[in-house]
Amino acid sequence: MAVSDSHPLVPSVLPNRSQDAPASFDLDKCVHCGLCLNACPTYRELGFEMDSPRGRVYQMVQVATGQMEMGPSYVEHLDLCLACRACETACPSGVPYGRMIEAARAEIQVAKEQAKLPESRTERLVRSIVFGHILPSRRWLKTIGGFLYLYEQTGLRSVVQGCGVLKLMGKLGRIEPLSPSAELPTFFASYGRVFPAEGERRYRVAILGGCIANIFFARLHEATVRVLTANGCEVHVPENQTCCGALHTHSGEREQARVLARKNIDALLPGDYDAIISNTAGCGSTLKEYHELLEHDGAYREKAKAFVAKMRDVNEFLAGIGLTRTPGRIEATVTYQDSCHLLHGQKIRSAPRELLAQIPGVTFRELPYSEICCGSAGVYNVVQDEMAAALIERKMGYANETGAEIIATANPGCMLQLRAGVEKYGTGQKVMHVVELLDASYRSGTR
Repeated sequence: MAVSDSHPLVPSVLPNRSQDAPASFDLDKCVHCGLCLNACPTYRELGFEMDSPRGRVYQMVQVATGQMEMGPSYVEHLDLCLACRACETACPSGVPYGRMIEAARAEIQVAKEQAKLPESRTERLVRSIVFGHILPSRRWLKTIGGFLYLYEQTGLRSVVQGCGVLKLMGKLGRIEPLSPSAELPTFFASYGRVFPAEGERRYRVAILGGCIANIFFARLHEATVRVLTANGCEVHVPENQTCCGALHTHSGEREQARVLARKNIDALLPGDYDAIISNTAGCGSTLKEYHELLEHDGAYREKAKAFVAKMRDVNEFLAGIGLTRTPGRIEATVTYQDSCHLLHGQKIRSAPRELLAQIPGVTFRELPYSEICCGSAGVYNVVQDEMAAALIERKMGYANETGAEIIATANPGCMLQLRAGVEKYGTGQKVMHVVELLDASYRSGTR
């Protein structure tokens, strides 16, 4: 068997692999030093080598070189990964683990579609409905949001939670506390609108609403618009934007993610905005990697690079331009949970802390092990609920130690996980996005 140029004792990768499979030059970067182990939430919980970044990379290499079949065990170990990318921050060799785990999952999905790996009809149907129909569709999202709004407003949810039936529903009962509350009117009502800057216009920006956040975090989106306009930004909400494709990418549905990426590029790039803003760390991480997703697309490769050059997380953008309007006073003790895809994916740590420090009255206390995932990770807390539950229990223990009244974060998925954690293990803390805290300070009426 031929050998690799970079690792003379390692067999070369198999020919004719999918373009979405982990690249050999990425696999070759891992020297298996083990410095990633303590950064990995699943390894910290389980202590199993195959559930560590090093162990998963080893398995990817085995599959890539034909030394191991892509079987159920391989799928299980990769599915248990949160894709939090903490290992990237810890890695001295620059291993792009996030790109690799997404590629490996894409390769697994291709194998399932080709019947090389088992996939139940139920799993296939759920994936088709969720990724192919619900997430990209405003009509579906509005319909589901409407039903969930009625479910809660009629008191039915309280009845279900109080009668004990959830204990009989197994996993569905365990994850029910994670279900968010639908917020009407949805943020879709703002699509196509332009919000003028307060005072002199400093920047002209676009905001990405995403998909489910438009239904379940509509008030967060509105707060984001208010904070941006308060700081001299004219905010556009482009009509033809769609889901960013982050959940698709994380789950191996890369072709569908590419379709969505092209739509967003077509909808936002011609606007020639100073910046394109996301308040969702998981979405922002994928949006900033459109150039990798579309690197083999001749028609969109350069457009994707131009799009990525304008992408900014809202914390990053506000800290970068500086606040022109002084926040009002909020008397509260606040701690901050780093969103994995903001810290490890986008490499942004100081910006949200800098913004919190500018709010008068806030006493800030660092959260121990803030860099360790809370267990949200997209839909991870739904599909891997037991591991996610273990992570949030540990996280809330540290949060309680800070004595903070407010837990701030920078990602809606983390907010849901933390709220469920507060409900079960907390001391009544309020969970807020950093931008919501800024908005509350501006609306307090004090200067």
